Amino acid sequence: MERIILKGGLLVDPANHIMDETDLMIEGDRIAETGPGLTPEKGDRVIDCSGMEIWPGLIDMHLHVSDLFEIHTNTAYGAAEDGVTTAFSPGAGNTFMAPALLGAEMDRGLPINTGVYVGAANVLGTMLDTDELVRLFRGTLSDSIKEKKLSRNKIVNRTARYVIGIKEHMGHFLLSDDRIRQLYEITDRAGLMFMSHTQDIEHTMRLCGLAEGKRLHLGHANAVGCGTHGDAAEAMKEIIRLLENPNFTGEFVTTMLRENRGSLEGLKMDIAARELALQALEDGKVKILVSDGQNQSVMKGFGDTRDNIPCILELTEMGVLRRMDAVALMTCNPAELLTERTDNEEWKRSFGHAGKGAYANLTVVSPEVKRAAYVFTNGRLVSFESRYLRSTGKAGFWVSGAGVKKDMGIGDMPIYKKEQKGEN
Repeated sequence: MERIILKGGLLVDPANHIMDETDLMIEGDRIAETGPGLTPEKGDRVIDCSGMEIWPGLIDMHLHVSDLFEIHTNTAYGAAEDGVTTAFSPGAGNTFMAPALLGAEMDRGLPINTGVYVGAANVLGTMLDTDELVRLFRGTLSDSIKEKKLSRNKIVNRTARYVIGIKEHMGHFLLSDDRIRQLYEITDRAGLMFMSHTQDIEHTMRLCGLAEGKRLHLGHANAVGCGTHGDAAEAMKEIIRLLENPNFTGEFVTTMLRENRGSLEGLKMDIAARELALQALEDGKVKILVSDGQNQSVMKGFGDTRDNIPCILELTEMGVLRRMDAVALMTCNPAELLTERTDNEEWKRSFGHAGKGAYANLTVVSPEVKRAAYVFTNGRLVSFESRYLRSTGKAGFWVSGAGVKKDMGIGDMPIYKKEQKGEN
């Protein structure tokens, strides 16, 4: 089994409280060892990381991967070049077909670990009742009920449960109070994330008011600070107040936190709202950063993965957070939230840190140029100096509330094989 040794980099591992110059060894798809002076053996691959920082691979909880009619801009590959090793695609239009369709792409070779949220309206659009939907996501619903009430497609029925959560999107579908309460019950009982589209503060307050003690994650929460639906600063203050409720968590888009306050073709934060957002990060009221990108995609989102690493470094430069706390925003913090919401310890055990036994998802950063020099997904080198390596082949796994699936069993079906028995 090939071993890779990263020599002499500054390991920044918030989960394990390590910030020290050391070596790190990868064996297969896991981290085998860390410590100073690791001795290479014959056949080992050694990479000099002097002057660079070794971070756990970035977890982007809100990144539109091949969303809608995305056919040629290669979001997963761009994300890998920018240091993302795990991403969840939150399309409001995602149906129960999403794990099958994107899972097939993962099987055939994506450079990042990939998962999806399913759109709220699509969850409620089946013939399944609340109890049956909970059983579906928990993997206990019978095939016969799936065929009668979910789909006549066996691949969809087999893969439908493998989602990370449900995404509610006020910009596309307005759901009744009863329907919102139903979504809360499903996600609470099934152990799934429930994410909202946070932009219209009145809608967000309505959604939070319907929570009744259940948990909600406010997607791209700093978008309220762009002023598209009311006063930007006042809306930002209200979001921060809502996030004082322990059942509510939020995420901020990296692009909007930088000095430019957003992208030229997207939304820009109000100056005062940005200051409030930075203070919320300093106070620990928001512990997750996301990209929502990328700008060249059909589904643009509000940011770009190219801003993730610069934003993390600039939060330290501005004195908002220590380096360890800034790196935690896209490493161990998402892993801990996923563990809590899905009741699955695999997240905290295998993702978001660089300790022995974790999946070898690593982002090696050049701080001077604020970009990823090397990116490893499950032990495979997928990008070098922001250039995707075609030789990588299959690196990513499918990730969901149910845990990791290294193969969804779709991409290797006969229909996808280049050569089949009896064919030339």
